[in-house]
Amino acid sequence: MAVGRKKIFNEEVALKAAMEVFWEKGYIGASIAELTRRMGINKPSMYSTFGNKEALFVQATKLYCTSKIECLSETLKQTELPLKQRLKTYMMSVVSVQCESQTTKGCYLVQCQTEVASGDIPAKASQLLDDTIDYVQKLLKEVLTNDKEAQRLGFDKEAKVKAFCLAVTLRGTATMARCGHPMSELESVIDHSLKGIGFE
Repeated sequence: MAVGRKKIFNEEVALKAAMEVFWEKGYIGASIAELTRRMGINKPSMYSTFGNKEALFVQATKLYCTSKIECLSETLKQTELPLKQRLKTYMMSVVSVQCESQTTKGCYLVQCQTEVASGDIPAKASQLLDDTIDYVQKLLKEVLTNDKEAQRLGFDKEAKVKAFCLAVTLRGTATMARCGHPMSELESVIDHSLKGIGFE
């Protein structure tokens, strides 16, 4: 009897496709049927390669963080540039990701985080979202606390509050981007937010 050949597929491409489905529909709204269809694989291949839906979500979330969010932080380390310029460039880079395409607008993390309160997301996935959703706020707090220019401006004294304001702004732009507002409109929101924490 002839043995069927195992289907060969690119795991990175499949995982990226899964990330886009979760980004578009959230954890709850992403069905196994939709995931496997967009990933271009069958259910057995998904389970044997990535595990169940929760395991796939965890991997997709980590891919989003490394490929879309964490890599943007390098801008904040360019201390030869004024702090305001660094912060705006960073924030607009985040907004650019939020406005990236027609189908996956907004923030993947914000989109999925809104489902946590329902209790329908498994514990491991829910914990990962809780751990990653505050990444931007913690990053901004670290900059506003330790950056020499921030210290000269006195921002370090209220670093936690100012970082929270900027992070909330980015959560707001994620919602607006998902509703179809373009970067040109959202840039003014970033400008006002930076002015609000004390920049001229």
